[in-house]
Amino acid sequence: MKTHAKAMVLASFAADSLALGAHWIYDTNEIDRRFGRVEELLSPAADSYHKGRPRGAFTHYGDQALVLLESLATTGHFSVKSFAESWRTLFLSGYQGYVDKATATTLENMERGLSAEQCGSRSSDLGGAARIAPLVYRYRDDRETLLAAVRSQTMLTHNNPATLEGAAFIARVALALLQGADPAAAMEQTLEEGVADIDLDIRIRGALDSGARESRSVIKQYGQVCGIAAALPGALHLVLRYPDDLKTALVENVMAGGDSAARGLVVGMLLGARLGKEALPESWLTAMIAYPHIIDLLEKTDIME
Repeated sequence: MKTHAKAMVLASFAADSLALGAHWIYDTNEIDRRFGRVEELLSPAADSYHKGRPRGAFTHYGDQALVLLESLATTGHFSVKSFAESWRTLFLSGYQGYVDKATATTLENMERGLSAEQCGSRSSDLGGAARIAPLVYRYRDDRETLLAAVRSQTMLTHNNPATLEGAAFIARVALALLQGADPAAAMEQTLEEGVADIDLDIRIRGALDSGARESRSVIKQYGQVCGIAAALPGALHLVLRYPDDLKTALVENVMAGGDSAARGLVVGMLLGARLGKEALPESWLTAMIAYPHIIDLLEKTDIME
């Protein structure tokens, strides 16, 4: 399980970095025209939300996931106070990346003196729930602690019932995959345990029947946007359509446009947990700027357990 758990984290980060070049381009014809088929890590265009970021860097989602992993490696356990302080420092120390509305709102609430449990935005975006691979790695043998930590870290920036439920769903599916479950079975089992948001439950159930359909059309139908009600079913579709092909799943995720970074974090996490590091292209890892740092952090997290 440990080997696949490391792959889960690496694939989640690699998916975010792969998405960087074409992130938030909604017109798939434009992606085709400007980038061709995105099979390697790219630097973003000059008109991108992420302009100036180098090839192999992360979006703001990946940067926050890295801060979470750093916090775990430093403290040995999840501390929302430690994570909140590191997260705040990331954005207040000359951050050279995009600051979305959920981040800006959370920072404003922190400046008003609200606690880590109170400062989160009401955003329903998938981004806050998608960065949890480091937590699943740390607490893969402690489900109860994992789910509490997942809720707490998500609430820091996305204090929205749907996003909180989505984060718990992702974590539970990842655990099932690490234990050897088939993706469809893992999702069905997790749905049976309950998703305490009726709309999200319905949308996830709809995704379970989408595996045989073409990904661009499915994701366009669900919505290419950041909201979890659209983005999570899109991510689950990709896992179900390509259960044994991590590379194709992540490439198709980018080619489907929109918020491919948040979707990718989830797809990479789940298929990395299922398939292991062998499924992840070595060229993606070596091109990822933070790769050596992530390996070091995972080793430190192991020592601190």
